Amino acid sequence: MELTLDHDAVVRLCERIEGAQLRAHAIPKLTDEYPGMTIGDGYAVQLALRQRWLARGVRQLGWKAGLTSRAKMKQMGVDVPSIGFLMFDMFRSEGSEIGTADLVHPRVECEVAFVTKAELRGPGCTGADVLEATDFVLPAVEVIDSRFSGFKFDLPSVVADNGSSARFVAGGRARIAAELDLRTLGVVLEKNGEQVAMGASGAVLGHPAEAVAMLVNILHELGETLPAGSFVMSGGITEAVAVKPGDNVIARFQELGSVAMRFV
Repeated sequence: MELTLDHDAVVRLCERIEGAQLRAHAIPKLTDEYPGMTIGDGYAVQLALRQRWLARGVRQLGWKAGLTSRAKMKQMGVDVPSIGFLMFDMFRSEGSEIGTADLVHPRVECEVAFVTKAELRGPGCTGADVLEATDFVLPAVEVIDSRFSGFKFDLPSVVADNGSSARFVAGGRARIAAELDLRTLGVVLEKNGEQVAMGASGAVLGHPAEAVAMLVNILHELGETLPAGSFVMSGGITEAVAVKPGDNVIARFQELGSVAMRFV
């Protein structure tokens, strides 16, 4: 990946993103200061941010694919997917209350999550490779939180901000992937008892396993592999829906059950 930022600039932007995440305040998109910033620069900032999480003693659970559906790409104004890391501190139990005081622009989206039983490596990882290495799949909801002012951003800034990762909730029923048609699973997202979004799992690059394969191949470009035992979110099936304190959210997945949470 092409890099234009020097080490000092990467550290400075990493500190800026980390401050926005920890103190829940909005910042201008990074390309306002660095208009020539590339996606590779964004990943350099993201990986520096991950090292800060690890240095604080937080365990990494896995990775997430982002911007993998046409609906999300259109909503975000981008044309290629991205990836981000998932840490233990981001996880919330099914049915739990999720605080919003430490979030800036919280939104929710439904995703199919994969748990792997074998290591996956790029380049050339395929959806078939992913399915062979998958232990089970389960339903999940990601709470994303862009830290950029006015909800204005671009792909290098989003990548640097770890794909807007904030929280995630997994629940429902774990299923063997081979027992399901992961291209056609229907999903309905309800907020306060009203349907606010719906879609089918094939919206994620035609098949969620293809999104995980894409993630593995991007990891290869970053000098990483996907270890066995990783928890991987394959990307939002529909557009993300804004939430606020008092909202009750439930995501209903065909064949996989439901995932519920309340925002406070």
